[in-house]
Amino acid sequence: TSSIKYPFEAMNAKKEGMVVCKFIVQKDGSISDVKVIRSVDPLLDKEAVRVIEAMPKWTPGLKGGEPVNIEYTIPISFKLNMTEKSSTSNTNH
Repeated sequence: TSSIKYPFEAMNAKKEGMVVCKFIVQKDGSISDVKVIRSVDPLLDKEAVRVIEAMPKWTPGLKGGEPVNIEYTIPISFKLNMTEKSSTSNTNH
């Protein structure tokens, strides 16, 4: 599925933040050239790219009634809730 799966290692390390990605919606609605332009952590960056690449086709942009390639920039937020924060604490004694 294309829904976000918080990487376990990032969750365990309590990594949070907003990954900003840019990509091109091609004339046929497909997504290409996904790039991270604001990184948080390599694991979160990789998951953000995976989710974008897994999205279904978009409606392409139009210019003069003709489909054109359009660049988009979107933020993807990674935030742990309190349950996840407490359940990832180190239990080794």
